[in-house]
Amino acid sequence: MNPKSKKRILYGNASYKEIVHKNGYFVDKTHYIKKLENIEDPVFLRPRRFGKSLWCNILECYYDINQKDDFEHLFGQTYIGQNPTLMKNSYFVLHLDFSVIEPDQSVSTIEENFNHECNLCMDVILELYKQWFQEKISIDMNKSATLNINTILSFIRKHRLPLLYVIIDEYDNFANQLVLSNKTERYDELTGDDSFLKPFFKTLKKGRKDGSIANVFITGVLPITLDDLASGFNIADFLTLDPDFECMLGFIQSEVDQLLDDIYHDYDIDPDSRKEVGTVIKTHYNGYHFVDPSGEALYNSTILMFFLKWFIQKNEIPENLTDLNLRTDLSWVKRITGKNPEKTKEVIQTLNIGNLIPYDKKTLISKFNMSQFFDKSFFPVSFFYLGMLTRHDDFSLKLPNLNMQQIFAEYFNEIQNIDVSTLYQDMMQRFINHPDLPRLFADYWQLYITQLPEAIFSKVNENFYRTTFFELCSRHISKWFTWNMERSYPKGRTDLEFVGKYNEKFANLRIVIEFKYFSNTKFKAFKCNIDDFQLQKNDALQLKQYIVDINKEWPRATIEPYLIYCFGNQGFKVFSLV
Repeated sequence: MNPKSKKRILYGNASYKEIVHKNGYFVDKTHYIKKLENIEDPVFLRPRRFGKSLWCNILECYYDINQKDDFEHLFGQTYIGQNPTLMKNSYFVLHLDFSVIEPDQSVSTIEENFNHECNLCMDVILELYKQWFQEKISIDMNKSATLNINTILSFIRKHRLPLLYVIIDEYDNFANQLVLSNKTERYDELTGDDSFLKPFFKTLKKGRKDGSIANVFITGVLPITLDDLASGFNIADFLTLDPDFECMLGFIQSEVDQLLDDIYHDYDIDPDSRKEVGTVIKTHYNGYHFVDPSGEALYNSTILMFFLKWFIQKNEIPENLTDLNLRTDLSWVKRITGKNPEKTKEVIQTLNIGNLIPYDKKTLISKFNMSQFFDKSFFPVSFFYLGMLTRHDDFSLKLPNLNMQQIFAEYFNEIQNIDVSTLYQDMMQRFINHPDLPRLFADYWQLYITQLPEAIFSKVNENFYRTTFFELCSRHISKWFTWNMERSYPKGRTDLEFVGKYNEKFANLRIVIEFKYFSNTKFKAFKCNIDDFQLQKNDALQLKQYIVDINKEWPRATIEPYLIYCFGNQGFKVFSLV
């Protein structure tokens, strides 16, 4: 293939036109356009970096009457291009992005910024569709956005022009920022009955009713402001938890497989690395269930593109598998939980110890208000909408993937004031010079576990040890290793695997660890000390069965299996099954 014709990963690019023009990789979701046309005034919420802004731009390109001549170029290779609806390129499109409206000033200033941004967009509308409006109306920048959009809608209705298709991206952004920064008085003022927002949304509702607006598509992150902010727009159809639209944003496995097929073909990448790369991205970026816990999981699409951009450029698995932008979401968690440090500790401990937290399904599907937002019982629901948690079943939420487990383990260490950076260089260097898992775990116990408060040990379990051990190791030796946690095999799930990266010196090395935990009370029943504790036959048999499965899947791998028993806060014992 000619290098100039190779497709590109346009990470973070929300311009569909640019992706097409620059020959960017694109996962085709356009069959959802046809489904959306059956929905009146849809509102669709997803966490950040799930592709909402790109989807809004796709809708704009599809419905914009001015882009009719460019339709084949933009959509010819897509589903909707080959199966267009009657409404394609039929409307004026008003695309508003509320994320550019700064919330950290007075409400009067927010109102000025809101009017200015919306008026600029409407002024562009009159210029783009000049042949219809013929300069007979204009946008008065000194007037409110509500008055100006009403002028446009009245002109459309009076002269029977093409209808207006309204797209509002990040509708909740500036209101959410006020909530999360705990500026409750300003939020109340912003969403009050005399707020400038209410008449704006009421005008959109009026436009839908009188036929001057074809449809209104709204995206955001949190439902907290849906009623407060847009109560004048009570005709919205809340699609976020509709099973028919669960996979509209984010990638399913078959889409990721096809994307990898294309990348490996286009860049002539050694196919021997394909399975390992597929495992890494599935472990770190997959796992989201927004509606059906038993259905197909979703990848965070933008974070996956972060990985693939690096992989294409370097032909290697990046050392840092977590996009730094994802870590900034932790600041949202801190703001939500910050009012009550003890409740914060309890929630974070629960997730790090068991990776399950109960939730009330009714609160998930309801539109909740600000008074509930900082309540401890709503933490799981807030984390769900922020993309931190996903559905495990109808009763519990969980961390969706290794990325989130790592981030929450980092937060656990932070709130417990545990040093995870300055004590460990020597032990990690020893391990890289000579991989000795028992010695590495002994050092972890001595340097990390001894920092934990006594109260923790009445709650810990296997998951806690494997998660904190993984997080510590990933900080220091991720240049050479990736990790699997609870990876499924025919005979069960392994607790933790160290996987040597295919392009580094530990390629084909797999260290497989099974953790077993006994509380101080249960350990007493063995009536022995730690040194005399014996390997339990059933545990060894379980691990050996996993090794058989791993050998079948990775026949060239050198496998080192270990059983690690942890006894409350008294100590541990490592058994090698080599």
